[in-house]
Amino acid sequence: MDRITATKTAKLAEECDRRFGGLTPEVKEAIAKTDREAFVPSGFRHNAYKIDALPIGADQYISSPLTVAKMTEYLFPRGADRVLEIGCGSGYQAAVLSHLFRGVFTIERIEPLILEAKKRFRQLGINNVHTRTDDGQNGWIQYAPYDRILFSATAKSIPQKLFDQLVDGGILVAPIETNGQQVITRFIKERGKITEEKLEDCDFVPILNGVQK
Repeated sequence: MDRITATKTAKLAEECDRRFGGLTPEVKEAIAKTDREAFVPSGFRHNAYKIDALPIGADQYISSPLTVAKMTEYLFPRGADRVLEIGCGSGYQAAVLSHLFRGVFTIERIEPLILEAKKRFRQLGINNVHTRTDDGQNGWIQYAPYDRILFSATAKSIPQKLFDQLVDGGILVAPIETNGQQVITRFIKERGKITEEKLEDCDFVPILNGVQK
């Protein structure tokens, strides 16, 4: 990362920290280390460091950096080793997670998006993100169990098979839609039981079934 980009990402991390009301140092540093401009379509590069969601094609968006910071924070990443992300999109959230987890496993149902994201990871030298084209609601059984699972799209409910792929003591964070309202919800698995905690209102694209080539 060149000095100008590093200055911009550091400012972005400061802004997210201020708006959130105090990020943990690890999450703040992960935002500061991730070149958001690399994940934004060229026509929107001038807006890459604003606190806005931006369109990336295929009716999808790159989340606001503040939303990415919040979702990362809500995962309680400290001490966790492996994370599964449902909905890779541009790859920005996975890139932020790559600074906090030894292994990041990210699934995207829209094939052109995951191919673009893979290219970005390669160009940025991010080697600990593993990608897959699939319906994310199936999870990724091959590398389970995961310490953390993150949904980057809204679900009406969490499939049991995803809770089955979470370690005991693990955390799953997802935007859940109920009666037309989306709420970021944190699920904690303890001794096989799931407890949930509603965190805040949000606005994500909905999760869809199947794979789009």
